[in-house]
Amino acid sequence: MKYLFSIITALLLTSCISTQSTLKNVDNTAIRPTIKDLAYAITEYATDNKYGYDQDYPINIGFIHEKQEDINIQYYFKGLEGPNGEKISYKKVDTCCPFPTKNSLMGAGTVGIYEVTFEGSNKKVMLYFNIFEKGKILCPKGFAIKKPVSSNN
Repeated sequence: MKYLFSIITALLLTSCISTQSTLKNVDNTAIRPTIKDLAYAITEYATDNKYGYDQDYPINIGFIHEKQEDINIQYYFKGLEGPNGEKISYKKVDTCCPFPTKNSLMGAGTVGIYEVTFEGSNKKVMLYFNIFEKGKILCPKGFAIKKPVSSNN
């Protein structure tokens, strides 16, 4: 029964996928930032307004195993803050946009949609993440790179 369910799921997923990916910012040579204090050490700001805000220009943190999505998303958000230093909160609200990929056992990937809120504000933004493909990991417009916590010895 489990085998039959897996086959049906695979057929449904692949039948809903176009044969060409719509992702515009995949870079297989990109190197994931180092992790410092349980956060990605993000060093660059995005220059494209669509970066992270558009399903075709997601934040590509792959290739990672699906079971590692939560921790890598956590590393990403721990490296950011609001534009004025606000603490940010996030939660995954949906997935969308199936696309073909060689980096998934099923031959297909999806884009995760995360709702982000800023402390002291009602402002909410949606950011798109892709764990199946690589790309340069940048700070999207409207956010700031969190300054490292300095330790006084």
